Amino acid sequence: MDPKGVPGTVGRYLEGVSAVIGMELRQRLRSRGWYIMLGIWFALIWLVTALIWFSWKAQSSYNFDPGFGSVGPGPLIFEAVCAFVLLFGLLVAPAFSANAISGDRSAGTLAIMQVTLLRPGQLLWGKFLASWVVSLTFLVVSVPFLIYGIAQGGLGAGYILLALVMLALELGVVCALGVGISALANRPLFSIVVTYLTVAALTFGTLIAFGLGAAVSNGTVDANQAFFKGMEMYPDRQIPDQDPEMYPPAPLPADVTDENDEYACYGPLQPQSVSRTERVAWLLAMNPFVVVADAIPYPARTTQEQSYGAIGVFENISQGARYAQAGPDATYQCAGGKVTASQLEQQVPLWPLGLGLQLLVAAAILALGWRALRTPAGKLPKGTRVA
Repeated sequence: MDPKGVPGTVGRYLEGVSAVIGMELRQRLRSRGWYIMLGIWFALIWLVTALIWFSWKAQSSYNFDPGFGSVGPGPLIFEAVCAFVLLFGLLVAPAFSANAISGDRSAGTLAIMQVTLLRPGQLLWGKFLASWVVSLTFLVVSVPFLIYGIAQGGLGAGYILLALVMLALELGVVCALGVGISALANRPLFSIVVTYLTVAALTFGTLIAFGLGAAVSNGTVDANQAFFKGMEMYPDRQIPDQDPEMYPPAPLPADVTDENDEYACYGPLQPQSVSRTERVAWLLAMNPFVVVADAIPYPARTTQEQSYGAIGVFENISQGARYAQAGPDATYQCAGGKVTASQLEQQVPLWPLGLGLQLLVAAAILALGWRALRTPAGKLPKGTRVA
């Protein structure tokens, strides 16, 4: 045992990892461009927050409906900042991680590190954790704006902690993918391009795959007709709203099976052609935006709050994923003779499946990268220097 009570082998292993982390961070902290990037990042988030606030304020001043603005701009600011951080984090994180090892290999410094007592796992973990720490600094810079969004009302303080945890995990997954691909690639440009393509596959490829899968997942659902209560008996005339006695609204059909304030379901059930989205909803689970949006719990929204812009970016994404997961049995209008809920509650969360699949892919790529860093090496491309 070492003096700190940690087994000697574990302690020495962690010392090697921390040495790699320290070396990577010192190289970045010495660069003036690093602080310029943080300043630009802060200014961009401030600009996004200010634009959202002024936009909401302008709409409030020009909207004479007393219900508008009752919730406040908090949810919009909070979710817009989260979406902005995640979007640009997915763009920035590969730049910090995708050349972590391939850059050293191209410069010839990786061979020097491999002839030391450092093991392949120590190199890999050190590079990964260092790139993750660098990415997290951009997340830390955005915290004041998230707090400001919470302070504007509409959300609880616990939302910021959960959002930060999920954003940090997504940045960690991207950094792990970048470092693993960097260990496998021989040229920095190749590793950077492949990492960006992998991130694009998670972000956009999952949406494309879901759309194609939903197009071929055909099925039927039994539903009857919808009667909207805003329909009038005299559609060809200019009917004054203040004269309901002279021009009464159309009466409800006799065979109503279910109704709400907006419409009623009536008539016999008939099979309708639909897309069975619940069969391919799992494809959305690996999308980083769906993972973060589905993990954040949202308060129940009234119809008034939904009409007056209280729902932000992530809540819309979460509702879309829940609609896809529920399928037409719960979302098709008048399916089973029942009205459709305007806001679906979360049944089985998608984010554990999505995050688990992301971690599985990242772990597999890191394992392949560890094998590529082992010494002595076998076959090597021409011009590669390695121990």
